[in-house]
Amino acid sequence: MASALNTITVDGVTYNAEAYAATQKTEAKKNDELGKDAFLQLLVAQLKNQDPLDPQDNSSYIAELAQFSSLEQMTNVSTHLEDLSKIVGNIDTSVLVGQLSGMIGKNIDWVETINEADEEGNPISHDEAMSGVVTGVVLIEGNPNIVVEANGQKYQVDIANIGHVYEDNPDAATV
Repeated sequence: MASALNTITVDGVTYNAEAYAATQKTEAKKNDELGKDAFLQLLVAQLKNQDPLDPQDNSSYIAELAQFSSLEQMTNVSTHLEDLSKIVGNIDTSVLVGQLSGMIGKNIDWVETINEADEEGNPISHDEAMSGVVTGVVLIEGNPNIVVEANGQKYQVDIANIGHVYEDNPDAATV
C-alpha cells in the first residue's frame, strides 16, 4: 500500500514516486537525439522487412552505417568545439579583467549616456562627457566594466565608452 511519502500527484493523478520517476527517465530518453541504438534498431527492422526474393545490396547498408558514424563524429567535434570556445572566452575575460585592474587609481574620461523624459513623458537620451577615478573592476553579465568615482557618485563604465586614461595631470592624457 502506498503512503503519502512515496507518491506524487501530477495533473490531479497520484502515482507511485518510483514508478513515476522511472517513466520520466524513459520518456526523457525517447526525446533524445537519434543514437546508435536507434540506428541499429532501424537497420535490423529494415533487414527483417526486406523482400527475400529481391534483397537489398549489403554495400548500401555499409554506406548508411559509415554515414551515420561520420555524422556522429562531426556532432562530437562540434560539441567539443563549443566547449573549447567557452573556455577561451573565459580566459579572454580573465586576462581583460587583469589588465583593467591596472587602471585602478588612474583618471579616465568617458561618455555617459543619460536617459531622461521630456515634458510629455517621452524618453530622450543624450551623451555627457564625464571624468573620474577608477576604483575597481566588475563583471556584468560576463562583460568586464570598470567602477569610476566622479562627483561623489559611483558609475559602472563599459570599456567601449572610455575616451582617455591618464595619471593625475589631465594635460598629460594619451589618445
